[in-house]
Amino acid sequence: MNLAEGVQVVSFGILAAMMIGAALGVVLFSNVVYSAFMLGGVFVSIAGLYLLLNADFVAAAQLLIYVGAVNVLILFAIMLVNKRQKFVPFPTAWVRKVLTAVVSLGLFALLSTMVLATPWSHSTATPVGDPIVVIGQHFFSDFLLPFEVASVLLLMAMVGAIILARREYLPEQIVPSELPQTVLTLPERPRELVSAGSEEKL
Repeated sequence: MNLAEGVQVVSFGILAAMMIGAALGVVLFSNVVYSAFMLGGVFVSIAGLYLLLNADFVAAAQLLIYVGAVNVLILFAIMLVNKRQKFVPFPTAWVRKVLTAVVSLGLFALLSTMVLATPWSHSTATPVGDPIVVIGQHFFSDFLLPFEVASVLLLMAMVGAIILARREYLPEQIVPSELPQTVLTLPERPRELVSAGSEEKL
C-alpha cells in the first residue's frame, strides 16, 4: 500500500465514522433542530465519499442541492412551524420503541448480509474525459422526460411557497371586504393597513 492508498483508506474511515455518528445523532437527539443539523453532516459526509470515488460533479451537486437547499428548507420549516407544547407520554410508547428497534436491526442485518455477500472488485474501466458533458447528454436524451417533470414540480413548489409567504391575513378587528370569497381564497390584509400597523409599532 502506497501513500495515496493509505490516505484514501484513512479518509474513507473518517468520513464513514462521521456519517454513522451524524446519522445516529439524527435519530437520537430529542431536539429537532439538532437532528436537522446532524442530517446536514450526513450529507456532507456522503459528498466526501463521492470525492473519494472521483465523482466531483456528484459531490458538488450533493452539497448544493441537499446541504444548501434541502437541509436549509428543513431547518426553515422546523423553525417556522415548531410549536412549543408539552408531549404527553403514552402508556404504550415502549411498543413503538421495540418495533422501531426490531425494524432497524432487521434492516441493518439485511444490508450487512448484502455487503458481505457481494463480490466487490476494483473497476478497471477508463474514466470519461469530461463527466459533466456525459451527464448533460444523458439528461437531455435518455432522461429528458423525468428531468422536465422534476423541473415543473420544483417550479410549482417555488410558486406556491412565494404565494404563501406573501399572503397577509386579516386581523380579527378588521371587517372582511365585500368581495365574494370562495373556499380556495383567503382574506388578505390591504397593503395600506400593513404599512399603518408597522408605523404604529415603530
